[in-house]
Amino acid sequence: MVTMQEVADAAEVSIATVSRVLRDQPNVRPEVRAHVLKVVEELGYRMNRTARRLRTQTSGVIGLLVSDIRNPFFTDIARAIEDVAHQNDLSVFLCNTDEDPEKEIHYLNTLIDEGVDGIILSPTPSQAKHFQMIMEHPTPIVFIDRRIDGLDADTVLSDNFDSAYTITSHLIERGCQRIGAVIGMSESTTGRERMAGYKSCLEENKQVPLSAFVLPHEENAEKIVTDWLQSNSPPDAILTGNSRLTIGALNAIKQHGLSIPDDILLAGFDETVWMHHIGNGITVVSQPTYEMGRNAAELLLQRLKDHDRPAREVILKGKLIERGSTATAD
Repeated sequence: MVTMQEVADAAEVSIATVSRVLRDQPNVRPEVRAHVLKVVEELGYRMNRTARRLRTQTSGVIGLLVSDIRNPFFTDIARAIEDVAHQNDLSVFLCNTDEDPEKEIHYLNTLIDEGVDGIILSPTPSQAKHFQMIMEHPTPIVFIDRRIDGLDADTVLSDNFDSAYTITSHLIERGCQRIGAVIGMSESTTGRERMAGYKSCLEENKQVPLSAFVLPHEENAEKIVTDWLQSNSPPDAILTGNSRLTIGALNAIKQHGLSIPDDILLAGFDETVWMHHIGNGITVVSQPTYEMGRNAAELLLQRLKDHDRPAREVILKGKLIERGSTATAD
């Protein structure tokens, strides 16, 4: 393995200069930088992370744990975090927990054992005691998408109550009298806040809720919506808690031979690349996923610089995007 000293000798510069070039730091003349990078490429030098950790007490790596990487919501968040990390000379290890607390703890312990500099986590629906041991470890953690009740920690959220209230109000304005809501797990703060926003809007408009909490997978929404459509009092609109639940609702509506929006309206959470391609498009609340990821990464960077600063909670607003799935005849 080529060492930094060998690069310095070949380039006829100091190790400090090589280090500044590799870290893309200032105070290096452009011609020197270009020369050092050419030598690095010719010798095939790669930075030894173990040596870096021993020298700087940092790994240059952060961990990202999400509950479902198949959900485009987390794909956008991961992209933003990786962008910020790369800009700050950090790499990202991505882990998928599948809403499994045991898998989550396994990955958290693994990342801590590997000496990552910090962790960004979309937590499983767990109580504060589940994370207490991890929070007592010096490795900084930022929570994203879900709040842990009773835990004082850096957190980035979307305003779930307001978004659910807004999209429910939109359906009521379209004349809907029976809105069925399929929302992700009651154990998560996200699910509870969205259900609360939906029910609050219905209560103000003197409508009766038709709702279900489910594990946010397509087949679960499909089953619930199918049961509703086969009932004696079927809904005239469906509200879904994320894009995977929207797919399940679409499947049920199609199998029941109904047309959107002529027979039933459909709206849900999360913008994806395919939402505007289905029929005349699906009405959604677009959450600020990239901004959420960027804010989480920036909070972690701030925490790495100042471990003792007070915890911060950032709440970002969603945006209603109206499309053909909630259109009504003039």
